[in-house]
Order: sequence, then structure tokens, then C-alpha cells
Amino acid sequence: MGTSMERDELECFLLLAEELHFGRTAERMRLSRARVSQLVQRLERRVGAPLFIRSSRVVRLTALGRQLRADLEPHHRAIETALERAVATARGIDSVLHVGFANPLTGEIVMKTTEALRVSHPGISVEVCEVPLGDPYGPLRKGEFDVQLTEFPVREDDLGGGAVLLSEDRVLALPATHPLAARSSVTLEDLAEVPLLTIEGPVPAYRLDHHAPSRTPSGRPVTHGPAVTNLQEALTLVAAGRGAFPAPAHTSTYFARPGITYVPFADAEPTGYGLVWRLGHETGAVTAFARTARDVTARQVPA
Repeated sequence: MGTSMERDELECFLLLAEELHFGRTAERMRLSRARVSQLVQRLERRVGAPLFIRSSRVVRLTALGRQLRADLEPHHRAIETALERAVATARGIDSVLHVGFANPLTGEIVMKTTEALRVSHPGISVEVCEVPLGDPYGPLRKGEFDVQLTEFPVREDDLGGGAVLLSEDRVLALPATHPLAARSSVTLEDLAEVPLLTIEGPVPAYRLDHHAPSRTPSGRPVTHGPAVTNLQEALTLVAAGRGAFPAPAHTSTYFARPGITYVPFADAEPTGYGLVWRLGHETGAVTAFARTARDVTARQVPA
């Protein structure tokens, strides 16, 4: 049997290697799970050995699968980029892409992606703007953004996106005089010891609970302090002793200020970031930006 790989097998393999989940891979390819499984099995027959280890709980690459992915990805990206540039040139279309970012770290990634896109897709112009803390999806839904690099999780029926591109640990911004500020780390149980500032605005309940839970893991109640609409307001209140504010770790570098101590969490899940766009509005420019962002973050040193 020949070993030439068909395009649908290639795309299915690379997507499943990224997602490590048959359901999400099927959704992104707009195929059934059975068809995704069939494509993977067909490719494995061509290769002559398993590329994935499958169980009821996990999907992961075999050593051979990792090798094949590393060999294929650069060539696949080059082919896709060449095709996109050819299509853009043939159409003579110059696109303006409006991109949102959630905080300074994601802003840096967006700008690095923009610079790389300027080389690979010179017909795409990018305009950037910060996403409001208190309205994380409103501007995107209104069409003010075409795509945004935002905090996960995102569980909105009308929004889609890719996998987590990067993640970082979380810290608790505390008044410098609070007893917890003397600790080398805090736990989610410690949240019962200090009021947490919450966020005002149309923020989904799951996002609020992820940011400022109402109870600790053992069930102890967490007191909520004033609601804020932006990070500067939150930090002003923390410095004034009005409460604490959970934040991604880069906040301690970008927003060091008197009166505030940032203490790392020992047990909180990291903050993940990924691209989100409106379902049905994944244009060629959005796809090009997403692919370039994946390349940029793959080279990024983890925060």
C-alpha cells in the first residue's frame, strides 16, 4: 500500500494532535466523530503503527505520532500560507482586522502576531483595542472586534474559537498590611479570610465564579467586596484595604505599586488564553491571524 497522505487525513491528524479530543476535532472539521476516527485509523494503516493512544478518559500522541506531527506541521503551515496569499492576491482584497486583547500579556501576543502577519499577509491590516473587563464579549458580539485573545473558559453558544494558546499562574493582589500578604503563597481556602472584589457588568456567572468564587473548595463562604469595572479601579481599592483581587501572574510585574502585595496561589488552576470569534464569522483574515498566533505563542516562553 502507498504511503501518500490525503488532505483530509493530514488535517484530521494535525487537528486531533492539537485538541487531543475527538469531539472538538469533529466540530472544527464539521464532521462526525465516527468520520474523524475513520480518518485517523486510515492514516494509521498507511503508517503501519498507532499514532494516538486512546482510552475512555484521554487521547494522547504516541512517540511516532509526536514525530510525525513535528515533521508535518511546518510544511502544512507553509502550504496553507501560500494558498491564502494566492487567494488574497487573486481577489485583490485588503482586509482590516479588528482584534481585541484582554490584558497587557495578551496585548503583547497580539502585537507580535500583528508584526508576523505583516510579513506573511501584507494585505491584512490589524487594529487592536483592549476588551473591557466588565463586558468581555459585548464588543465582539456587536462586531467591534473580529477576533479577540481572551481568558478562558468561554462557554458562549454564539462564540467559537481555538484551543488554549498560552497559560500563566494566578496571584492574589492583597493590601500590603493584610496578614495573608506575609505568606509565600496562598490557597483557595484562604479566600475566606479576605473580601474579594468582584466585577460589575454583563459578565457570565461562570466567569465571575472562576474569578471570585462564593465559596472555598471546602464550602466556607467567601465575602465579596465592592464591584469594579476595570483593573486600575480594582488595584486602587486593594491598596486602600477594601479587599483582595485574584489576577493573572503578569499583573505583579506590569502593575507593581505601593500598598499592594501579590502572593501566588499554590492550588488555583492557571489562567488560559485563547482566540474567540463569532460563529459563522471565521473569515480568511481571522483564520490567518489564528494560525499566526499559534506560531507566535509556540515560540513564547511560558509566563
